[in-house]
Amino acid sequence: MKRNSKIPIWHPFTQHALQDEMTRIDRGDGAYLFTADGRRMIDAISSWWVVTHGHCHPHIVRAIQEQAAKLNQIIFAGYTHDPAEEVAQELLKRVPRGLDHVFFSDSGSASVEVALKMALGYWHNIGKQRIRIVVMQRSYHGDTIGSMSVGARGVFNAAYGPLLFDVISIPFPARGHEQTTLDALESACRHEMPAAFIVEPLILGAGGMLMYPPWVLKEMKVICEASDVLFIADEVMTGWGRTGTLFACEQADVTPDIACYSKGITGGALPLAVTLCRSDIFDAHYSRDRTRTFFHSSSYTANPVACAAAKANLDLWQDQKYRDRVASVATMQEQAIAAFRVDKRFANVRRTGTITALDLKTSDAGYLADIGPKLGAFFESRNLLLRPLGNTIYVMPPYCVTAADLDEIYAGIRDAADALA
Repeated sequence: MKRNSKIPIWHPFTQHALQDEMTRIDRGDGAYLFTADGRRMIDAISSWWVVTHGHCHPHIVRAIQEQAAKLNQIIFAGYTHDPAEEVAQELLKRVPRGLDHVFFSDSGSASVEVALKMALGYWHNIGKQRIRIVVMQRSYHGDTIGSMSVGARGVFNAAYGPLLFDVISIPFPARGHEQTTLDALESACRHEMPAAFIVEPLILGAGGMLMYPPWVLKEMKVICEASDVLFIADEVMTGWGRTGTLFACEQADVTPDIACYSKGITGGALPLAVTLCRSDIFDAHYSRDRTRTFFHSSSYTANPVACAAAKANLDLWQDQKYRDRVASVATMQEQAIAAFRVDKRFANVRRTGTITALDLKTSDAGYLADIGPKLGAFFESRNLLLRPLGNTIYVMPPYCVTAADLDEIYAGIRDAADALA
């Protein structure tokens, strides 16, 4: 087969045989991206869920520039620096009370790997043989080996099956079937004695933007506590206001034993991630015996420039006007999606916080549905950055989005249904 790509870059989640030309973006500003050919696009998915207050926010840009001119990198084993310590201190003021220690990494997948290793290391170091992990069906936690292992098995990882470890799966708590999920979790915790349960709070992202209520999250935590199973909250996507509160677990009044945060932690400016845990998990690794060390790192752990961006982002969250924007966007999203609830071309129209999703009715459904690339191409022709999950269309904009922007986004969705359904 002829390869048409002019530059030999292998792009993520891209089938180059079907898409040989990439859209070149020159710059970003607020909720907008500007292409090399002069078009202005609305970033309706926050550039893969990372941009919070808008592209190139001046406060974050200034912090990056100042830190890059002062200290751009230092090994974090045995050394520290102000930006990392400031981020850790500010995080601990905002996360659910009971999370006491901060471990830095550089991606959402890495933060999940860290969480899994923390959990297994905890049980190993206190002398108990608990090694199984409970997961939720249709979940997604990343693309590294551990994070794939605790995610849904299917097209994302079918080729890598020999590398993945076995897990215990419970069903997604679909509406009306929540108790089935809770019963399955209780049975797994009581009979399998697992090390941990990992879950995406309130919304399963790449699994189809599947949503469930806070009371279910609360009950899952209660079940885990009853069997002394560590509760890992993967808030890589759900954190930083996406669900309507700074962190999704707040809505269920849940403090996870281990929590993963990334994506919006720097406002979308630079890659950074953190994994937070309870004191007793840290204490299980704290010893004069060096074999009990937590053996995990990456070269760019707590990179000073990325930490400076995160600190600047945390500064913005202290300003009430930025917190108010989350509520405003949630309200605008509910207003914008209301008409789709009675549009018979769509099913399962849903919203949690600032995120909306709806399924275009088609005989070809699922992540690899042929309608997906067609929808994506149609949206780009309308200068909208929307990346459907097969026939599932979702809108997750930066918080600086306007009502006019949302009108344009949803008009594009309606017109796509007219053109392609």
